[in-house]
Formats: sequence, structure tokens, C-alpha cells
Amino acid sequence: MTKYVVLISHGEFAPGLRSAVFMMTGEREEVLCTNLKADMSADEFQDNFRELIAPVTEDDQVILMCDILGGSPMTKALEVLSERNLLDKSLVLTGMNMPMAMTAVIMKDNLDDLDMLKETILGEAKNAISEFVVEAGNDSDDDI
Repeated sequence: MTKYVVLISHGEFAPGLRSAVFMMTGEREEVLCTNLKADMSADEFQDNFRELIAPVTEDDQVILMCDILGGSPMTKALEVLSERNLLDKSLVLTGMNMPMAMTAVIMKDNLDDLDMLKETILGEAKNAISEFVVEAGNDSDDDI
């Protein structure tokens, strides 16, 4: 069984995120991505997604990460996962960000329990969202 991390998005977000994750984790063949380009129909995206996950079998698991809840990439990908009988073995997460994707790639093979994996991924994603405050009057670079 292979656990695939599949990144999907509008525009170039998913390919860019995949590239950034690979800088941190090294390239991994089980990390896939595709995107809905500005000149592409939702059906064309769906065809690309179908081809992308062709190697995934019913014994595998998919961690699908989407940029926006309910967007065309997400809905079309879910249709394909359903027609391939993969939906019940998939973890679908939205609002993807760099810490979320890195955690999924790094932890997917360490946690067999999908609920535990989900909590770990979402926890890292939420903890990464914060405000960085620079103290006024402190111009020392040593404090950053």
C-alpha cells in the first residue's frame, strides 16, 4: 500500500507548493499535483486529475490537499476518486499551506491511523498561522 499526497489548486499554487515541499523533503514520487489553469475548463482539469492518479490502486490511500473548499478542482477530484472507489480511503483537506503539505509528506508513512494523521496535519497547519510582531525601537537583528 502506498499513501499518496495529491496537491490540487487553481493557478500555479499546487505546482509551486510541491516544488517548495521538495526543497525541504527531497523529491518523492508519491507526491503528485495538478492545477486548474486560467485557460482550462473544469472538465479538462478532471481529465488531468484522472490521468494523474491512474497509478493509484484500491489498496492505496490518498491524502488530497486542496486550496479552496468547494472549488472546481476539489469537486472534480472528488468525482474521480468516487468513480475509482478511492473516496472512502481518502483524507481530503482544504486550505492547504506549506506546513500542512510538509507534515503530510513527512508523517504519512509514520501514522497508520488516518484520524491521527489528520489531526497531526491540521494541527501543524493551524499552528503555522500567526502574526510576527517586530518590537518598535528595537533595530537589533540579533532578536529576529
